[in-house]
Amino acid sequence: MKDQNGWRRNLAVLWLGTFIAGMGFSEIMPFLSLYVDQLGTFTKGQLTIYSGVTYAVTFFVIAVVSPLWGQLADRKGRKLMLLRSSAGMAIVIALMGLVHNIWMLILLRFLQGLCAGYIPNASALIATETPKAKSGSALGILTTGYVSGNLIGPILGGALAAIFSIRMTFFITGFLLAVVFFLSLFLVHEHFTPIPRAKMQSTKEVFASFKSARAIIILLISTMLIQMGNNSITPILSLYVRELMSHTANLTIVAGIIAALPGISTLVSAPQLGRLGDRIGTEKVLMGGFIFAVLMYFPQGFVSTVGMLGVLRFMIGISDGALFPTVQTLLVKNSPVNVTGRVFSWNQSFQALGSMLGSLLGGFVSNLFDYRGVFIFTAIALAADFLLVYIGIPSTRFHFHASNSESSN
Repeated sequence: MKDQNGWRRNLAVLWLGTFIAGMGFSEIMPFLSLYVDQLGTFTKGQLTIYSGVTYAVTFFVIAVVSPLWGQLADRKGRKLMLLRSSAGMAIVIALMGLVHNIWMLILLRFLQGLCAGYIPNASALIATETPKAKSGSALGILTTGYVSGNLIGPILGGALAAIFSIRMTFFITGFLLAVVFFLSLFLVHEHFTPIPRAKMQSTKEVFASFKSARAIIILLISTMLIQMGNNSITPILSLYVRELMSHTANLTIVAGIIAALPGISTLVSAPQLGRLGDRIGTEKVLMGGFIFAVLMYFPQGFVSTVGMLGVLRFMIGISDGALFPTVQTLLVKNSPVNVTGRVFSWNQSFQALGSMLGSLLGGFVSNLFDYRGVFIFTAIALAADFLLVYIGIPSTRFHFHASNSESSN
């Protein structure tokens, strides 16, 4: 029998785990290209290519292997996947501090992709262990752990690299992920009944078990498009900030603050929006999040000051707080409990694809239409995503029109 308060303990522990994991993952990202530059004598073009491959290989592997890990999670349990991911990441990232050529680093980044999965399995475990009526707010709270870790990680990583060295930062990050492993091992409890391999459902059978397979597919595509929108901005944001500034003094500090603003507002808004979704309907929050995101992205292409950009970037964090947790909540509500791990792994695959596509398309669009065009492109992509969800998932139309009817009365 389940401990009625066990889900609260799991949420507290996994919030801390996702916070440390998010911090550990993001610690090494700001200086990864600088580390690549230390591993050989490269031309500017070679450094760009090697850095791009080093970043992209992890996302590519995550997209490919996540469904396999999800299937194993449904058969063996989500806690085992938490332990696999945290232990693997601790070892692989620590080893990155020992490499002396680019190919070893790329290999370890490949292995890092194989070890990924802590965040989606934490989400899947919370989703399956939490009462359905509380799942929206619980997933919203869990989202703040990873987001706040991502906020602190780059700042902490930059400070550690400056104080100790880039190599030492990899060892420190590996240690932090080892802490996550032991937290998950001793403090996370899962009520899971293993499913024998012979009784595992095939992908076709999994789709047949959904309330609406079309809704699941559309929600996964939405994850990809939302992440694509976020990542299309990342490569050009600091360059856009430089373009808007009348001088370049403190450029990196200003760009860092602008980059952090969405995470701050997501941290504040996600739990509130999760509770709002539990009260008025997750679909309403999702559709409202899409509209708000389009309204906030579009004018970013026309701002004339960094301050205006900062306000709009802060607002984007609110839309992220609405979109990501609500998509996850709707995936849970439309999936049987015994395949939740697989569904969340698919969600991670589509998120990784969105990260890859966003980086590629952001660079391509900025070359064609300048930096401002990237924001307009992202607004159009999210407007298309809104229409896809509105047309393809009937329940969103019902809730959306019900909301409009209530507001007009």
